[in-house]
Amino acid sequence: MSGGLHAAFLRAPIAHRALHDVTDGRPENSRAAVVAAVAAGYGIEVDLQLTADNQAVVFHDYDLDRLTAAKGSVRGITATQAAAVPLKFGNGETIPTLGDILQLVSGRVPLLLDMKDEDRAMGPNVGSLEAATAAVLDAYDGPVAVMSFNPNSVAEMARLAPKLSRGLVTDPYNPVEWNLPLKTCKRLREILDFDWCGAQFISHKATDLKRPRVQALRSNGVPVLCWTVRSKKAEAKARRWADNVTFEGYLAELPS
Repeated sequence: MSGGLHAAFLRAPIAHRALHDVTDGRPENSRAAVVAAVAAGYGIEVDLQLTADNQAVVFHDYDLDRLTAAKGSVRGITATQAAAVPLKFGNGETIPTLGDILQLVSGRVPLLLDMKDEDRAMGPNVGSLEAATAAVLDAYDGPVAVMSFNPNSVAEMARLAPKLSRGLVTDPYNPVEWNLPLKTCKRLREILDFDWCGAQFISHKATDLKRPRVQALRSNGVPVLCWTVRSKKAEAKARRWADNVTFEGYLAELPS
């Protein structure tokens, strides 16, 4: 372990939304993308959303339309209904549950779970996704960590599952890009919630890794992951300032 994060997360590069490639029938966050990442020996990052029946499913967006032919929100359908929603370019792939992905990974590579913000404003209206996630992970045997942009979500995971590794996803929080109050952007930008929420690592935006607060945390022994690098050149640059990378769009080099 390193700062609460399993050492496996600091070795193999982490495939962003698993090893997806729609030209090969592997949409993001799909079973096929997970199988490919495991076969290659990469770590895996996937996203979690909550369904109408309070189940954790692996899907990035709040709404269905970008990634499927369906309309509406993930929160508006059950896990059973989600399992019948085809993913675009997926050759029969549908929305998997967290349990489905755990079975496929089975502890063979590190699994990083990004819990999307239920509150939608980085506030305290969270809990259901965290409870569903903690319940499914309770019997899982393998390197796994949870993280979120919302510090309240991280704190809730610390309460529900204190033995799980927990991290904050961090960002420069440019107010032009985020629909958040200026005060909230400033607090999140400076990662002021790290200690009180019980975070043990961060995953920071790759183009902003030189930020003094990020490097101060790293100097104090906090593992720093980053998102999302999309070329070998960008990866080499990021590795000067981070302990591992989350990548997509190319094949990152595995450690020998």
